Amino acid sequence: MSHVRRCSRTACRQPAVFTLTYVYADSTAVLGPLAAYVEPHCYDLCAVHADRLTAPRGWDVVRLPVETSGGGPGSDDLEALADAVREAARPPSRAVPPDAVGEGTETLRRGHLRVVRSDPGRGDQDSRPRG
Repeated sequence: MSHVRRCSRTACRQPAVFTLTYVYADSTAVLGPLAAYVEPHCYDLCAVHADRLTAPRGWDVVRLPVETSGGGPGSDDLEALADAVREAARPPSRAVPPDAVGEGTETLRRGHLRVVRSDPGRGDQDSRPRG
């Protein structure tokens, strides 16, 4: 399911490992690690094209350092993410106070509807008019 981003250069099918951004106000080309998201006006480059990069006359090239520590999230990051997903998927616990008045016993549930029987010890205290 993972989509590998390719080099932006025409006819290059290599995976992208760098992102090139132009800062026109400063006449600077910034080459850094592959951006997390595709950004407009940025170019993803493979290692070969990043090494061959030259800037127009009068422009500077800034090459940002690239992390070489595994290239992905660590196992601790993945475990923390999995724990957060499990916690979010867990149904909320319902704490019912012991002296809840008017609470019955849930006997059946379908979707958002439920059948509730009144407590047998309370008797029939239904205040609806009968008729």
